Amino acid sequence: MKREKLIFLDTETTGAGKEDRLCQVAYNFKGEEFESLFKPPLPIEIEAMSVSHITNKMVGDKEPFKNSQMYKNLKKLFADGNILVAHNVAFDASMLEREKLEISDTIDTLKIAHHLDEQGEIPKYNMQYLRYYFGLDIKNATAHNALGDIRVLEKLFNLFFQKMEKKGGDEESIIKEMIEISVRPILIKKFNFGKHIEKKIVDVAKEDSGYLKWLLGEKIKVRDQGGENDENWIYTLEYYLK
Repeated sequence: MKREKLIFLDTETTGAGKEDRLCQVAYNFKGEEFESLFKPPLPIEIEAMSVSHITNKMVGDKEPFKNSQMYKNLKKLFADGNILVAHNVAFDASMLEREKLEISDTIDTLKIAHHLDEQGEIPKYNMQYLRYYFGLDIKNATAHNALGDIRVLEKLFNLFFQKMEKKGGDEESIIKEMIEISVRPILIKKFNFGKHIEKKIVDVAKEDSGYLKWLLGEKIKVRDQGGENDENWIYTLEYYLK
């Protein structure tokens, strides 16, 4: 697996619900950028407009994504085994899969950021926060615009790749490891709520393992009753309780 097989991609959508669809896609493949607006099959929510600044009027005369040349190009690229790279890749992949695109391997820079932050020092992991946290100098990269976001995305990926490269390994092994990290739930390092807020979970496991056991039980109970499957916290708590 080589870096030339990476597709840096971002979507803007009608909302974040289970029925929502994409209205803008941008991607970079082998250094060439592509971007377009599309008419979704349902209206863009006001909340989504307030983030992306894409309105229903702006997409009213656009073609549906599935009718576009971009759709055909991406379908071939994924069929050829290229790798989708995105920040919180599960979201963008789900939007593409709703358009019947089949995606195999993915790299999630959100999960890579968590993985590399071994001491839990980074306060937030959203892409724009990481952009300024790491002092990335990026021109023409408007936040929450798909084209601007893929420019930030690629810079973040390059930074993380360099960090992993310093630890050893060649290009192929690093990308393979990134794919493996992206499949696993996130291992959370610090509490951001409750009586142990700001404490490292590894320390709480030594001092108050009963709290971790209680919290794990609550998370599992909610999941088993059909509520939220908080897989990151369940994975984290099980990891530190071993």
